[in-house]
Amino acid sequence: MDDTRILEGGCLCGAVRYRIAGPLGEQTHCHCSLCRRASGAPVVTWVTVAPGDFTLTRGSLRTYRSTPQGERGFCAACGSQITFNALNLPEELDMTAATLDDPEAVRPENHIWTGSRIGWLVMNDGLPEREAE
Repeated sequence: MDDTRILEGGCLCGAVRYRIAGPLGEQTHCHCSLCRRASGAPVVTWVTVAPGDFTLTRGSLRTYRSTPQGERGFCAACGSQITFNALNLPEELDMTAATLDDPEAVRPENHIWTGSRIGWLVMNDGLPEREAE
């Protein structure tokens, strides 16, 4: 069975547009403090894809090395975070699900870094939780 998907998305201002053409990997809610600070949100939902399945169709991403092992890609004009690249996992690229034109295409499977969860955020979705990644 071919599970290739074609999804498109972009940043808030429209300067950056992208296409994903391939199967989706892990789809997860991240509660780590770095994702929270980078997004300004209490949780960030990510979908993992193969780097070769991701194509910029408009604009370019600026990058920020948020840790020695991780680099975040964002629109230089509006600041929307689009990607996270764990440098020790070159076969994976994480995409922010909320920047997809159809974020409903993503179905989170779990929560990670729940040991860092903000106490007032209650998510009773029944998904498995991992205290650390």
